[in-house]
Amino acid sequence: MQSAEGAFEVLVNVSPAYGGTGKDSLAWSLCDAPSVLYALLKFGLKEDPRVKAAVNHLVGSGSKDGWQCVVSPQLGKFRGPGRKSDTCPYATLISLKALAQVPEYRDSAVCRSGTEALLSLWAQRKERRAYLFGMGTDFAKLKAPLIWYDILHVLDVLTQFPWLHGDPRLQEMVHILANKADEQGRFTAESVWKAWSDWDFGQKKEPSPYITQLAQRILQRV
Repeated sequence: MQSAEGAFEVLVNVSPAYGGTGKDSLAWSLCDAPSVLYALLKFGLKEDPRVKAAVNHLVGSGSKDGWQCVVSPQLGKFRGPGRKSDTCPYATLISLKALAQVPEYRDSAVCRSGTEALLSLWAQRKERRAYLFGMGTDFAKLKAPLIWYDILHVLDVLTQFPWLHGDPRLQEMVHILANKADEQGRFTAESVWKAWSDWDFGQKKEPSPYITQLAQRILQRV
């Protein structure tokens, strides 16, 4: 379903302990709506009026510091961790991921603000740790699929903006990734979730064709 605001909704259930109703309801937040929009854009539905409305909503939800934790009115007082005014690294990441699929917004002010927010967090990672979204040892481990806030996901998104390719902060992350390749240019998962243990990226003993494809795509872009 599409909300009155323009974002696409998903089925959620937020406990009263976190400001919700404890009941199933259709709602959206900026940690899920951009992923729904991204999928629709990848399916080639860019010209659909409903998708355009969702794009406009996402663009309008951005700020000079990226995207904050914003949710639909149905969720009441619920929001993610940290201060209300804080940039949400994950919402910013997946919002950029969606807008990178829309050429007319790829070089927009809101995308430039969002990319700067993520690169600033990387540059200040030792002094400034966003709640739940630190960029330390675990962040640098290779993992798939691209649903977490980690180096592979961040690089896959940021390298879709050509004007960032020469940024030394991005290059630093790229070098970390490149140094993880074996002699044949293959990459192995360094962190796994057992739910994907049957997949090539669900083990840490052998190179993963999928992670190798993701990593090589990043390296080829820059």
